[in-house]
Amino acid sequence: MDAKELRGKAARDLNEDLLKLRREQFSLRMQRATGQAVKPHDFGRVRKDIARLKTVLAEKAAKDAGK
Repeated sequence: MDAKELRGKAARDLNEDLLKLRREQFSLRMQRATGQAVKPHDFGRVRKDIARLKTVLAEKAAKDAGK
């Protein structure tokens, strides 16, 4: 996920993507807890994607509040 492409999306779509990433993060945690093989780099990737989405959402909220 690239921040440039995220900025082009609507806030509603970003919230849906955020929900999907949170579910993926939960799924990864459950897989690790049950002993299934999980790639460690997936945790960092998902966490960074969530942070990127939240940053873009905050930028959009600040922009809307400034109007």
